[in-house]
Amino acid sequence: MSKGIRFIEIGANLTDPIFNGVYRGVQAHTGDFKEMLQRARNAGVEKIIVTAGTVKEAEEAIKLVNTYENLFMTVGCHPTRCKEFEKDPEGPDGYYQKLLNIAKSSDKVVAIGECGLDYDRLHFCPKATQLKYFERQFDLAEETGLPMFLHNRNTGNDFMDLIQKHRHRFKNGIMHSITCTMEEMERAVSLDLYLGINGCSLKTHENLEVAKKVPIEKLMLETDAPWCDIRPTHASYKHLNLSKEEELLYKPPTRKKEKFELGFMVKGRNEPCCIGQVLHVLASIRDENPEELAETIYKNTCEGFNLKHE
Repeated sequence: MSKGIRFIEIGANLTDPIFNGVYRGVQAHTGDFKEMLQRARNAGVEKIIVTAGTVKEAEEAIKLVNTYENLFMTVGCHPTRCKEFEKDPEGPDGYYQKLLNIAKSSDKVVAIGECGLDYDRLHFCPKATQLKYFERQFDLAEETGLPMFLHNRNTGNDFMDLIQKHRHRFKNGIMHSITCTMEEMERAVSLDLYLGINGCSLKTHENLEVAKKVPIEKLMLETDAPWCDIRPTHASYKHLNLSKEEELLYKPPTRKKEKFELGFMVKGRNEPCCIGQVLHVLASIRDENPEELAETIYKNTCEGFNLKHE
């Protein structure tokens, strides 16, 4: 663990079959789930919140969090999957009840979500369906008392307007994987939301300017693994100045999946251990000390998700 830096990863898609070596239904290599978790521990990741965006994912996630002590989870329906409410054999109310039952089944469920709106991918789910079932999930948050883990992509004012309308119904909200404008960020802060930063939040110069201005008490960190890695083509990359020790922890050696070797990361597959890269970019662009920034964000995350503060 580097200099005592500790993290809580707020958004990792650990139910994705890619962590068991399966890519688009084809087994490419042996699974390395436990090795992936060990790399995260080595990098100072003390807790990981597994994102579940459907009933099926939530059913898989509950098995994971019951198996591994440091894993927690969300329960909700991702905006691109909201048609599942209507496809359920028991109808929308049946699907809602399944989400609610899982959310109430364990104290390792720490948020409702991932839910929200995504107008970049309307080909997966039309706008009207997204709006209807995003609104329904405020019921879940109110009924469970859990925070909301939120998704917002290119939605004009629709997302923020719904948050504003229902803000009294949930205590804490986390807008994850932000790629928003400065104006949207400022509105989110005015609505007392936390903002999750990952590699996708730091792709462009405009993204960096927004990330610079997020109030420190509203910051959280994530990877959105297996996606949203920091790449050489991103504006963030020139700010990724890691020591050799830090590189081993946060950017371990990789092998292509075709040449998989146990103990190495898979090239192009993001992992929770890479959260340290996000921290160092953020500290660089904000001109802040990485250790102090990490500790503030750790405390923000404990408060935002009602996790034990150690």
